[in-house]
Amino acid sequence: MDNLMNLMNGFGDVLSPLNLLLALLGVTVGTAVGVLPGIGPAMTVALLLPITYGLEPVQAFILFAGIFYGGMYGGSTTSILLNTPGESSSVVTAIEGNKMARAGRAAQALATAAIGSFVAGTIGTLLLVLVAPQVVKFAISLGAPDYLAIMLLAFAGATSVLGSSRIRGFAALLLGLVIGLVGIDKVTGQQRLTFGVPQLADGIDVVVVAVGIFAVGEALWVAAHLRRNPGTVIPVGRPWMGKSDWRRSWKPWLRGTAFGFPIGALPAGGAEIPTFLSYATEKKLSKHPEEFGHGAIEGVAGPEAANNASAAGTLVPMLALGLPTNATAAVMLAAFTSYGIQPGPLLFQREPKLVWALIASLFIGNLFLLLLNLPLAPAWAKLLQIPRPYLYAGIIFFASMGAYAVNAQPLDLLLLLLLGLLGFGMRRFGLPVLPLIIGVILGPIAERQARMALQLSNGDASGLVGGPVAYVIYAVILLMIGWPLIAWLRRKIMTKDVVYTAGQ
Repeated sequence: MDNLMNLMNGFGDVLSPLNLLLALLGVTVGTAVGVLPGIGPAMTVALLLPITYGLEPVQAFILFAGIFYGGMYGGSTTSILLNTPGESSSVVTAIEGNKMARAGRAAQALATAAIGSFVAGTIGTLLLVLVAPQVVKFAISLGAPDYLAIMLLAFAGATSVLGSSRIRGFAALLLGLVIGLVGIDKVTGQQRLTFGVPQLADGIDVVVVAVGIFAVGEALWVAAHLRRNPGTVIPVGRPWMGKSDWRRSWKPWLRGTAFGFPIGALPAGGAEIPTFLSYATEKKLSKHPEEFGHGAIEGVAGPEAANNASAAGTLVPMLALGLPTNATAAVMLAAFTSYGIQPGPLLFQREPKLVWALIASLFIGNLFLLLLNLPLAPAWAKLLQIPRPYLYAGIIFFASMGAYAVNAQPLDLLLLLLLGLLGFGMRRFGLPVLPLIIGVILGPIAERQARMALQLSNGDASGLVGGPVAYVIYAVILLMIGWPLIAWLRRKIMTKDVVYTAGQ
């Protein structure tokens, strides 16, 4: 009840004409910059952070919250329309969203992403108010073996659900794990796979990998096929969701929220695991599994809801522990420190007005985002009607700008081209892209958690298996890996029973 009263006071601080105008300005500018290919939410927030200087802290963070949510929505727009995720959390949205756009259902994909983002963002922010202390307590209780089990669950799912075969999924995951090894070993300090290039000591940034594999790889693929398949105008389609779309989207929105918030609130969480788990779950539960890979609306609704719920979840460890779990939270932490404010356990006591105004502004910004972008869905979809040579030339330009802006080093442009060629080759030979991205992001984290677990157990392999959480996750992994064998044995037994019955 105290938290709800504090939230009401926060709304009292936000609901003034100037502050509402700042919230609207934040979501508008955040969306506009986030829509540029190759520039995701973290980069959008970082680029627009200077415009908050000179404002009062409460006003600055109201504007900042709008930029935060606006940048996230802009990232999903480029994933759906241009197959160019600006951040790893938008990768899963691109899988089905871009297929829907190519099938003339871009407006439906954008609408389910916008409404799902609103639903998940609202529920996630409400959970942030209600259960933040409990979630933080649970997250702190998890050890390295539990986090390792969560990572291995993502790896098992990546190789078993995506792609035309498990072998192809495993090959793509292995490529991602190799790319993730590039850089300095955090334990020994030795360089790995850097080939003597000093700029590779910090590894290859995941934004460069995602933009190279998706944007540049897609552009090269289109260019290679333009001569055989001349560019055609992609229809925008009906500018709203039909009854069937609503019926197929509302459950994935809720399930995605259920995945996104608790995992996003973990100190080693993030949006990649819940978006992927949401996609895998929707594929298993869907009444139209044949549509997955060809533009299933559930594959957009669930992951996009998980992405936004995870964004609300990341604020739990950031505000309560001062621990940023992704790039966007890290930029937000920089904004706090620029005002001389230190997030952590005492933040809610020392700066209650600022914190509750920030949380209230998340509700306001989320609503503004829905009201602003739902009418604009058909307008955004018309981007697809730009002739393909001009469209993909623009994508390459902005992708190069975005990749260069990450570290401001020319080597990233060469890496972008090499990764684009790798993405082209993966499309040519039918390798799924998502396991590679999962490997790049989670590989180093899984390695670090495994080493911590072994150090805590003095090298005993039993230390890799922790408490009840790890046991449950490993049981799920075994079921996931063994399910094809179980299904095959079941079919054999049923076939024998049918033959035996027929013989009788």
